[in-house]
Amino acid sequence: MANRDPLAANISNDTYLGFDFGNKKIGTAVGQVTTRSASSLQTLRSPNETPDWHAIGKLIAEWQPAGLVVGISRKADGTDNPITPRMLKFCRQLQGRFNLPVYQQDEALSTYEAKQLLFDEVNVNATKLWAVQDQLAAQLILQSWLNDFKNTGTD
Repeated sequence: MANRDPLAANISNDTYLGFDFGNKKIGTAVGQVTTRSASSLQTLRSPNETPDWHAIGKLIAEWQPAGLVVGISRKADGTDNPITPRMLKFCRQLQGRFNLPVYQQDEALSTYEAKQLLFDEVNVNATKLWAVQDQLAAQLILQSWLNDFKNTGTD
């Protein structure tokens, strides 16, 4: 516990983890319903296109979230993209492994948005962009979910 994240000391049961799933990398973020804000955490690599379940488990143990939010990519007409079935499988695996509610959030080009924000507005170089774009995309996904949570009055 000595290495525990100082921000984690203030967690409560309104904490959620967000995921931007990709075959090679998974971006992660954390957010709270009470503050209605999300922050990026880290990008996890997926060796051989397999999620790093140990690293995900460590994040869940550290943050003790009430639920998990996963960005789901679909085409503009609502049909699946080639990666959509893998995203849905990831949702089922998260729920099965960690027994937490998993919420799906339309990611609506979140990775593209993250790249544009970082590259155009913050002038991040391509190497750094590759390293952080997924965690920023996870933050955008989770922030969208938190905004919807507030607007639907589900709290």
